[in-house]
Amino acid sequence: MSKTILITGAGSGLGEGTALGLAERGHTVIAAVHDWPQATALRAAAEARGLELEVTKLDLLDADDRARVFERYANRLDILVNNAATGETGPIAEIPVDRVRRVFEVNVFATLAFTQPFARYFAKAGKGKILFTSSIAGFSTFPFLAPYVASKHALEPIVQLMREEMEGTGVQIATINPGPFRTGFNDRMYDTLDQWYDPAHHFTPERPIREVQALFAGDELQLDPEDMIAFMVDVIPRDHHKFRNVYPERFIEDVKRYQDSLWTREV
Repeated sequence: MSKTILITGAGSGLGEGTALGLAERGHTVIAAVHDWPQATALRAAAEARGLELEVTKLDLLDADDRARVFERYANRLDILVNNAATGETGPIAEIPVDRVRRVFEVNVFATLAFTQPFARYFAKAGKGKILFTSSIAGFSTFPFLAPYVASKHALEPIVQLMREEMEGTGVQIATINPGPFRTGFNDRMYDTLDQWYDPAHHFTPERPIREVQALFAGDELQLDPEDMIAFMVDVIPRDHHKFRNVYPERFIEDVKRYQDSLWTREV
């Protein structure tokens, strides 16, 4: 059955591919993008593929944008997909705290502020689904990615408790947890490092930072995003699926081993 789906962060990466993929499957898609140039590019991409796609601007940090999108689309929606996110990199002992705070503002606080009116609307209607694109970084860690990792760790219990507290309302709550995919997102996160890090000034050696940066930008770790997009296009409109949707599933065992290791680690 065709669904009406609003997906945020649809101007690039997994969000863009998923918005187009869902439209290709015959769903009515409202694609929310961060700025007008992204809107123009996404409309052109949809037109080139012969797809109908409704594109709207949504800067999550702009309260007026959030209110406008809710008022315009809430009564049409079956599913809300909170996919927009940002990130910063660098040693957590030295990164300017304002940079960490901005990641939390987008990935946690603004996402929650955007979601709450939809949660209320869906609860009153007794139906609807809210999905959050989290990450395997929501329950694992990676060196020099603390701002992003910490924000996803914060998002995970928020979504878990929202699911628990809204049980019985008819509203479904779930996460999608991608592994590392070649969308450019990881590379852009590492670009932020060069805006403030100076090896002549900071005490954290540059070499291990650059080694992790090369790993996240390389072919060994980053995966083909088309597989993740196909997974999201399949899961999002389903009437029933798991609460936590990890892809690729092989990361689940890696995460469990990592979490178990924390109980025996000593300092």
